[in-house]
Amino acid sequence: MLRKFFPRDKNYILEQAQLSLEEQLLAYLLDYVKVEYLLHHNPLGLVDKTVIRIQQHQPENFSHLHEFYVNLAGVFRYLHYSDNQLQFSFDGQDDFLRYQREWTDFFKAKCKEFCRQDSFRRAILDLTVFYPDHYTPQMASLRLNAFITKVFDLKVDARKGILQKTA
Repeated sequence: MLRKFFPRDKNYILEQAQLSLEEQLLAYLLDYVKVEYLLHHNPLGLVDKTVIRIQQHQPENFSHLHEFYVNLAGVFRYLHYSDNQLQFSFDGQDDFLRYQREWTDFFKAKCKEFCRQDSFRRAILDLTVFYPDHYTPQMASLRLNAFITKVFDLKVDARKGILQKTA
């Protein structure tokens, strides 16, 4: 377990299912962000240095997006499995595969929702395509965590875990 986000965050099968999909889902997120960014900022399809850089970027690793992924995974567990960590499935389906499917559906839906915001698209591109050598990722990470706070009305605290946002 990476981090315990709330007192009953003990669904280890779900967490392992989420972690097993991290690279695949972050690749999906980056591809989706690239397409959305180009559709919004270059609807005519004009080619310049920025467009070429975005199109030719091949991600080597997603370490700068790891914290965002883990936080979103924790929010998913909090929203969907915080009260009942143990469920019985009577359809014969493997829990690990079911959790992978549920998490993938949730993650992709949230990607689409988040990508409606230009600041989210720019934060993802800043942490991947345009990541300079001298850049510290804290500001972009803070922007990404702000989306979690805004969308779910929850705050992810490094020490306290997931907290209900107070007005």
